[in-house]
Amino acid sequence: MRQAEFGGGGSRIRWTETPGAEPARVYVHGLGAASAVYHAHVAARPELAGRRSLFVDLPGHGISDRPEDFGYTLEEHADALAAALDAAGVTGAELVAHSMGGSVAIVLAHRRPELVARLVLTEANLDAFPPPTAGSSGIATHTEDEFLDGGHARVLESVGPMWAATMRLADPRALHRSAVGLRRGSDPVMREILTGLDEVERVYLQGEHSGALDGADALEAAGVRVVTVAGAGHNVMFDNPDACVAAVAGKA
Repeated sequence: MRQAEFGGGGSRIRWTETPGAEPARVYVHGLGAASAVYHAHVAARPELAGRRSLFVDLPGHGISDRPEDFGYTLEEHADALAAALDAAGVTGAELVAHSMGGSVAIVLAHRRPELVARLVLTEANLDAFPPPTAGSSGIATHTEDEFLDGGHARVLESVGPMWAATMRLADPRALHRSAVGLRRGSDPVMREILTGLDEVERVYLQGEHSGALDGADALEAAGVRVVTVAGAGHNVMFDNPDACVAAVAGKA
């Protein structure tokens, strides 16, 4: 396990990694998740073997610290991720990022373009204030105090055992602030950033069961390859790992 300070208060973002060739692949999880849990089985596949792989847990999640004085906005998450990559000596990386992690990866590519050469995004949040069906909505509808006083427990009961398994490892305050920050979005908003990243190879995976991706034609026109993954919902890496591996390997 490795770690790097972020936020200026001595807190540490942590990751595990496997050795291999550069450029590195950096796996980034979604809201209430953990990177190795969601991505290690993908990175271990023979088609992806031989590359250095980092599994980073964002602040407040997994094995990373969870400072109370941290804002957990998308920009702050991106800066913390940048601190990890700087400490690891990573540049020109391939980021494989899910859901909120995809939003963070997009913001990172905007703020620190030298760190990112390729984005493989799995159902990344692209717009501010998504429909109420979005996973962050149920968390963000609470005030922070409400979430800490019973709301967190109710959400854990409602999300199902798979998501709850990692969500219960996230700090409740960090989880709520991350959800609020995700719904607020970045400035400029993630979709606008993504369409403007002309020098970055971009692939967007949308699960078939999630419905058509809004604005897919405009994304394709801007050079983003949009792939609809058969038989998959939001968690493409679990529902159809073969398609996920193919996308990361550049064969989708």
